Amino acid sequence: MRMRALGTAAFATLAFAATACGNSQPASPAAPSASASAPAATTAGNLVIWADPSRVKPLKPFADQFGTENGVTVEVKEISKDNQQTFLTASQQGSGPDIMIGAHDWIGNLVQNGAIDPVTLTEEQKGAFSEKAIQAVTFNGQIYGAPYAVENIALIRNTKLAPEAPATIEDMIDKGKELKKAGKVKEVLCIPVGQKGDAFHVYPIFASGGGALFGATSTGDPDPKQVLLDAPDSVKAFEKLKALGEKGDGALRTSITNENYIVNFASGKCAYLVSGPWAISEVKKGGISYDITAVPAFKDGKPATPFVGVQSFFVASKGKNKALAQEFVANYVTNKDVAKALYEADPRPPALTAALQEVQATDPDAIKFMDAGKEGMPMPAIPEMAAIWEPFGIAETAVVKGGDAAKAAAAAQKAIDGALKN
Repeated sequence: MRMRALGTAAFATLAFAATACGNSQPASPAAPSASASAPAATTAGNLVIWADPSRVKPLKPFADQFGTENGVTVEVKEISKDNQQTFLTASQQGSGPDIMIGAHDWIGNLVQNGAIDPVTLTEEQKGAFSEKAIQAVTFNGQIYGAPYAVENIALIRNTKLAPEAPATIEDMIDKGKELKKAGKVKEVLCIPVGQKGDAFHVYPIFASGGGALFGATSTGDPDPKQVLLDAPDSVKAFEKLKALGEKGDGALRTSITNENYIVNFASGKCAYLVSGPWAISEVKKGGISYDITAVPAFKDGKPATPFVGVQSFFVASKGKNKALAQEFVANYVTNKDVAKALYEADPRPPALTAALQEVQATDPDAIKFMDAGKEGMPMPAIPEMAAIWEPFGIAETAVVKGGDAAKAAAAAQKAIDGALKN
């Protein structure tokens, strides 16, 4: 049977850091820690919402309003560490919240562990969100979250150094090398690699080179039984990463990390930055004139599809006020004022179309990021995705340092298949 590659154009139709959650940029996701402790949270008669620090304050007035209307006390509690595992542990102990806020790619793991219920949205409510947001929160044919923010990486460029958006990756690298040779920049490209690799940020380049993570099921969902990292097209993609690496063009470098890549761009050390909305405040502080466009593809390559992440509200399956939780998630999170308040607290493009339209009038960056992600792929929400990050990162680092692409891909494939017992 022919395996359809999931990870390039076909993958874009799937039902999203890094994954990014809270105020920081996303690092490559990892499997949750089993040692997380869970604070007691829910008491009878209360509706309890767990949120990361940036969402607590903007949610409170709407939570208070909901409480007044429904005769209950609504508590918005800050959870700032190991949020997914903390929620899972609390759910298993019966001490969790009624509503949890998190990234859509948690869904597979949460469903597998019986921690969340499907969210009931009307057709009108579903139609109020971007199509990609609804795809992201759909798992096994059911909607498991109410989306409120969509985020993806893009190419942010210094318009004084690079006035025109590059048409291809080759154009971008050529311009970066030209600027470096002229002494105008220190780096060809600012994209994090580090010593452990960064699958999240490099994925658009890998995908454009023909690489794929999984095959697809008959319904178009990612199939963890078909890992494709050592498939011929993926090996070719790793070879392209090698050509961009330290013994090639010098665009991908292990010295560029999640800790310094945005700072380097904001201080004028590179003309091109591959990052997301979380980078913009630092870029503005640096006084850089910038524009935002999609990460370009290789000449004659496949689309450079970034991962798309969707921040969502989940209804806890073991919550003590499930009916009220459904009501809050379905009818308050879909409210434009709530979406705008969350955006103002942490400026990431709203998933609600009406809120996005209002936001773009004062923040053109929001729509530019959305446009840059239109070819994007919602981050696979299957639990098996956790097995991808570390082996992929190791393979990326190996080829960036000049290692053999086929050997690196084979090692990653073996590690992933072993973890998944394929």
